[in-house]
Amino acid sequence: MTLVALAFGEAVHARAAHRARTALAAARAAGVVHGAARTSGRCSVIVLGFGNRGTGPNVVNRWRARIAHRTAQRLAAAGAAVTIICCGGPVRGVHPEADLLAEAIRVDGWRGPILLDRTSTSTWENVANARELLRGPSLIAICSNGLHAAKAREYLRRQDPALAERLVPADDYRFGEMTLVKPIFAVVGLWKLRRARAVSRETVHRAPIAEP
Repeated sequence: MTLVALAFGEAVHARAAHRARTALAAARAAGVVHGAARTSGRCSVIVLGFGNRGTGPNVVNRWRARIAHRTAQRLAAAGAAVTIICCGGPVRGVHPEADLLAEAIRVDGWRGPILLDRTSTSTWENVANARELLRGPSLIAICSNGLHAAKAREYLRRQDPALAERLVPADDYRFGEMTLVKPIFAVVGLWKLRRARAVSRETVHRAPIAEP
């Protein structure tokens, strides 16, 4: 059963990454190609925080920081001027999740600019507050595990459809990375993503779904 659960987690996250690449590449077919290969403008890499009780970044926030760092590196290597936006207030601890993400990203080696949203308490607020920090980017990548990032992209489409046209995929999937927790994030992520998409189909004006 353990091997089945682990395989399920890997498969769900791999499929989420594949769907994101396919959908976003198709949506931008008339503009910037996948991977920002022709980008010479700016890009914002938005990384979403996770509840963190300690004084340092926990394992999930370090995972999300790695995703943001490698996504930023890819975009920068393709010619974009990249800014990372770290999102999250002190939801479950005394330190804002944004600060803890920034700390982990710096440890990973990022030396570029980082902006902080220290007040958001949900994914909906992460997206809304990150929008206020965008500086006219040509591209936007949202970083988290694949299903959570998909939900955040759905929220961006509801909040600002025009801005959502600038989305590009993040480098969120690596085989064997965080394998033990992927089944949990797969089950929870599929459920929450389904709810978010159901609301989007009903109306873009409905209040966002509350999150723990």
